[in-house]
Amino acid sequence: MTSLTFEHYCHQIVAQTDLLRDQVGGADTGIPVPTCPGWDLGRLLRHVGGDHRWAEEIVRTRAVDPVSDDGVNDPQAYTGLDGSTLDGWLGEGAARLAATLRGEGPDVRVWTPADGSVVPQSAGFWARRMTHETVVHRADAAFAVGDGFTLEDELAVDAVEEWLEFSTVAEAYEPGPSTPGLLGPGRSLRLDAPGAGQWFVDLTGDRPAWHAGAGRAAVVVRGPVTDLLLFLYRRPAPAVETRGDAALLELWLRRTGFWLEA
Repeated sequence: MTSLTFEHYCHQIVAQTDLLRDQVGGADTGIPVPTCPGWDLGRLLRHVGGDHRWAEEIVRTRAVDPVSDDGVNDPQAYTGLDGSTLDGWLGEGAARLAATLRGEGPDVRVWTPADGSVVPQSAGFWARRMTHETVVHRADAAFAVGDGFTLEDELAVDAVEEWLEFSTVAEAYEPGPSTPGLLGPGRSLRLDAPGAGQWFVDLTGDRPAWHAGAGRAAVVVRGPVTDLLLFLYRRPAPAVETRGDAALLELWLRRTGFWLEA
């Protein structure tokens, strides 16, 4: 359960977008984004703005069925926006999403792409998800323009725990025709972020389980919490160290990252 408030998420959607806008101000939108292969900076920014508009429509209409995400994933979506127009468009989308979330409140029931037994089917889900979506893509923009990336520990901790929540849904661990099962005897991981938190992931039962705290594990991943977050998202995180069963770690990252392409 997140310790951050709904209002804090609403604030951070706008604040993180403003930081992103400042970070890319004046940059060539045609430069490649190394952490999103095949994307240039313009597509990354249009993706973020499209995400905000998609979530805003879901919450505003109180959708109970899936809403088309063409504006998020179509490379041609919003291509009419040029560099000078993108800045205001990004700000407008973030502000509109935050206003709609506040107007509806955290508990209004809406569709989400996540398992309802794991995360709430509510506007509160979208406030949290869009906060961390914006955070990670702000990191992508930083890598693209050669800038540094920093994040408050409380946001990074919450984003790590959101990842861990997603890691317990069936798609993340059940075996399939081309996806090996994740569970098994002796399988466990520990994430260590000195000064920020520890998390233990147990893969020995009928489904993954995690809790805050320590424990003897087959894999240990250790580093500053922001770098730990970037590591989970397969972004550069040179300060992160790993030890133990490398094959299990790679399998866990691949399986738990299923929703990034969803």
